[in-house]
This record gives sequence, C-alpha cells and structure tokens, in this order.
Amino acid sequence: MQLQQINKSRYRAHLNKVIIAFIISFALLALGIGQALIVLISAPGADNFWLNLFGVALALMICLSVINQLKHHQFMHEVYYVWRLKQQINLIYRKLKAIKALAFDDNNTDAMIILTFYYQACRQLYELDDNTITLDSLNREQDKLAQHLQSLSLELNASQYDTSLLNIV
Repeated sequence: MQLQQINKSRYRAHLNKVIIAFIISFALLALGIGQALIVLISAPGADNFWLNLFGVALALMICLSVINQLKHHQFMHEVYYVWRLKQQINLIYRKLKAIKALAFDDNNTDAMIILTFYYQACRQLYELDDNTITLDSLNREQDKLAQHLQSLSLELNASQYDTSLLNIV
C-alpha cells in the first residue's frame, strides 16, 4: 500500500455522508424487513423477537454488501483509502514490538522500512481524524528512527513499504 495525499475536508464530508446513509438505510431496512416477516410468517400474539432479529441481520448484510459493491466508486475513494490505511496500521501494530527489535537491535532494513511507513501512516491518520493528542509521542518515535537511520547512513521512505515485508516477523 502506498500513502496518498487525501483532502481532509472532502474525506470528512464523504465519511459523514456514508455514515448517515448507512445508519438510515440500516434502520429502515431492519424495520421494514422485520415488519414484513411478521406480517408474512407470524401468528397473531406470537413472540416476534427472532423475526425482528433476522430482519436486523438481513438488513446488516444488505447494507454491508452495498458498501462492499460501492467501495471502488470515486465518491468512496478517500473513505476506502483510510479504511485500508487503518488495516495496514493495525497489521503492523500487532507485530510492532518485534519489528522495533529487528530495526534497532538487528539493523534490519525491512523492519526500518516498515517503521518508516508506520509512522508516516499514523501521522496521516491522526491528522485526518484530528487526533493531535498522540502526535507528540509519534514525533519522538519518528525522531528516534530518523536518528538511527542517520547513524547507519540509510535513507528510506514509506514508498518502499509492501505488506509482504511483514513476513520478517
């Protein structure tokens, strides 16, 4: 995955519209399907909990299916990019302790590429989500990596990152 420049205001506007559309669609479908099932299947005075639950589950599957079909649409570009970015950050985070050990103790170049990507991706995500609280600790970690790279006379960038690099751990 390569980092991309994302227009923050466009991302936030599109994300808000997607969330609102999802919530409204989900609620209407759940109510509609649940009521249709009750009318078609239920006996008078029967417990309709399972029919309503099935309506909710079916509505959720329909909404998720629609989002999955639309994820490559131009309107969803920023939202889908950030979703994939969060997935990559999470994949790296699960192995972060081992990756840091490889980068700083063993001077593993692949681990340093992963960290370079990770810190830049986190910075982009934090800025898009207005999460400025954790930027100070991110800056310290990024500076530590930059000093380590400088001591090894290495110049690495996030564009060298590929998910397959995570196989080193």
